[in-house]
Amino acid sequence: MHILGRQVRFSVKPFASEQRADNVYVSTPINEGLSFYLELSVKIKGSVNPDTGFVVNVVDIDRIVLKEAFPIFSKRLSDNFKSGRDTGYSELVELLGLTWCALSGRFDGARLSELSLNLNPFRKMTIDSKEFEMVYYSEKFEFSAAHKLWNDKFSKEENFEAFGKCANPNGHGHNYTVEVTVKSPAGKGGFSIGGFEKIVDDELIKILDHKNLNEDLEFFTKAIPTVENIAIFAWDRLIGRLDQIKLHCVTIWETERTYCSYYGL
Repeated sequence: MHILGRQVRFSVKPFASEQRADNVYVSTPINEGLSFYLELSVKIKGSVNPDTGFVVNVVDIDRIVLKEAFPIFSKRLSDNFKSGRDTGYSELVELLGLTWCALSGRFDGARLSELSLNLNPFRKMTIDSKEFEMVYYSEKFEFSAAHKLWNDKFSKEENFEAFGKCANPNGHGHNYTVEVTVKSPAGKGGFSIGGFEKIVDDELIKILDHKNLNEDLEFFTKAIPTVENIAIFAWDRLIGRLDQIKLHCVTIWETERTYCSYYGL
């Protein structure tokens, strides 16, 4: 069984009736000037067709998603814009659910496994077939900090063997990225993105930012400040502090190639 992923990009220009399509990599349709840019990440689960080597032809995924999803978002965003109404979190959840229903059963025997609405490169909301009644919201944050990877139980030689240049006695720094994912029932309102951001900033980012993790935080006097242990620290700082939503996962990127996700289990 395979899971095939495809990102489908489109843009809505509520100020004009004409929608242009010139560069499918950017979006289809794409518009000149200012427009609402959206991206749907679609995951399809199924077996490979031995005649084609495809789970589903990505051309067909694009065609189906644009046919079904674009009108849903275009009409609602245009109507809201023309009437001066905001399109808030609850309404985006509704639109994502409508899109899921419109796409289900459309992929020639393969099954829709996951659907994410990427609001921008740092925010997304997701429906997963394993827990369809829930909506997952993810947002990225950043902080800068220094650390040294060192175990006092090891000899100097053992530390450098275990941690390499990360055992530099004077430490070194990283620009970390944190992605916090929470979940809540699809039909439940009251989630405030601004309130969520404030809690993460107050309870986590301000605690970590521009700190020497080994020296400034008591937690890391007993735990080596690896990306794995920083993820545990972040989870412990946030669990139970988020109103009306449940913490699902914390992911810490130390570099673009090194990251760890922690689910509190």
